Amino acid sequence: MLTPAPHHFEMVYVPLIRASRPTDRDALYDICLKTADSGQDGTHLYQDPELIGHVYAGPYLAHQPQFAFVLEDDLGASGYVIGALDTAAFNETLEREWWSALRLRYPDPTVSAPERSRDEAVMHQIHHPRPADPEITSAYPSHLHIDLLPRTQGGGHGRQLLFTLFEALREAGSPGVHLGVGGRNTNARAFYRHIGFQELQAMPDGGAVMGWKL
Repeated sequence: MLTPAPHHFEMVYVPLIRASRPTDRDALYDICLKTADSGQDGTHLYQDPELIGHVYAGPYLAHQPQFAFVLEDDLGASGYVIGALDTAAFNETLEREWWSALRLRYPDPTVSAPERSRDEAVMHQIHHPRPADPEITSAYPSHLHIDLLPRTQGGGHGRQLLFTLFEALREAGSPGVHLGVGGRNTNARAFYRHIGFQELQAMPDGGAVMGWKL
C-alpha cells in the first residue's frame, strides 16, 4: 500500500501596513534614497546617503509621527507614506526645531544653482526650504510623500498606503491633501491621476502639484 506524500505548503507573507515607530528611521531613510531618482534608486547620485532622508523622511517621523505609515513585508520595511496635517504650521515647526542643527552640519552652498551637485542642491533646500503656497494650502492644507521599493510596487500597496493616510488626515479635520511630482516621474503622475488626484499647479520642471479632496 502506497503512503500519500505529505503536502508541502509555501508560506506567503502578505505585506501589511502599520503605524510608524521611532526605530523605522534608518529603514525609511534607506527607502527614501533608493527611490530618490524619480522613483528609481538614487544611491549613486548622493555622496551623503542620509542627506535626502533629512529633508523628505526625518522631519515627518520626528514631528508628525501620527501621519506616518509603513508597508512591511517579510524582508522588512518596503515602503511608506508620510504626511503633515497643516503644511504652513509644519514648516514653522521645522524652522524652530529641525533645520537649525542640519544647517550647522551642512553649509549653504555658494555656487549657483546650475553648478550645484545633488548634495549641494539638497543642502540649499535645507537653508532655503520652499514656503507653503497659500493658493494650494487654502483648500489642500495637508501634504504627503510616498515611496515604495520595487518589490512591493504594482500590487495595490501604494493605493492602500494613501488611503490609510487619507483616513488619518480626514479624522484630524483636514479638507484636502497635496503632493508634488517631478516631470521625469511619469509613472507616478499617471498613477495619481488614475486614482483621482487633480492637477492643481504646473511646476518648472514639467511636473505638477496634485491634490485630493478629503
